Amino acid sequence: MLRLIRHRLLVAVPTLLVLVVLAFVLMRLAPGSPFSSERNLPPSVEENLNARYGLDDSLGEQLLRYLGNLARGDFGPSLYYSDHDVADLIREGFPTSLRLGLAAMILALGAGVTAGIAAARRPGGMLDHLLMGVAIAGISVPNFVVAPLLILVFAVWLGWLPASGAGPDASLTAAGMVLPVVALALPQFAYVARLTRASMLEVLDSSYILAARAKGLPERTILLRHGLRPALLPVVSYLGPATAAVITGSVVIEEIFGLPGLGRYFVQAALNRDYFLVLGVVVFYGLLVVIANLLVDLCYGLLDPRVQRQ
Repeated sequence: MLRLIRHRLLVAVPTLLVLVVLAFVLMRLAPGSPFSSERNLPPSVEENLNARYGLDDSLGEQLLRYLGNLARGDFGPSLYYSDHDVADLIREGFPTSLRLGLAAMILALGAGVTAGIAAARRPGGMLDHLLMGVAIAGISVPNFVVAPLLILVFAVWLGWLPASGAGPDASLTAAGMVLPVVALALPQFAYVARLTRASMLEVLDSSYILAARAKGLPERTILLRHGLRPALLPVVSYLGPATAAVITGSVVIEEIFGLPGLGRYFVQAALNRDYFLVLGVVVFYGLLVVIANLLVDLCYGLLDPRVQRQ
């Protein structure tokens, strides 16, 4: 297991380096300037601002300087939010994104695994067709389409839930979390349900499950004690990309529901060409994905002892 952790960490370093370089180059190649997007500044003033933030240096010099600062944990200043560092903005918005993402993943895993097991118990039955139909709909319809529909039905027509996830003081409320969490969890629920169903069907046809049934064990015991653990292996393997999808989707969801998370800063930074803030959020999200994949590998090793011996 320690060998697996070392290998994953060694792979993560060049992966993050490539991510930073690509994001930096793409942001700097985008047309426009962070100081000319809203108002026309005198050329002398714009030159002074570029010199202050080092934007008048060559692209290679800027990249090396940014990598050196990043190695020291310095994400740089925000070019749009004056008197704020990128690290401060990340610390301010990340708790909301974390709560939203964790709640969505917990909902998707719990509901998806339950639906997959229920569908696998009677393949081809009415419940199987119903659950898999919902799963296909969840995969086909993106969350930025589902979110406005949820607002229209449950906030505008029925009036059960607030349309915005934030309260009057811009804090995240429990009622305001329901719609964004459901919108964010629906695609992941669909994938988890389909993976669990397919894996459970394969496990239920294995020889040791047939032996357990021959011994007269209850079906519930067979499913939960003997079938669930090996059936979860594909689901656990999917958790890494699923975490990335939740992180990416939360940016759009936070903007739709007006949540005070990192998504708000990321979208505004992209519109305002706030180079350092965009790069900081991209690097931070990339680091989270690497950590999530490492945790997934550890969980996979706990479920499959063969991984621990690698």
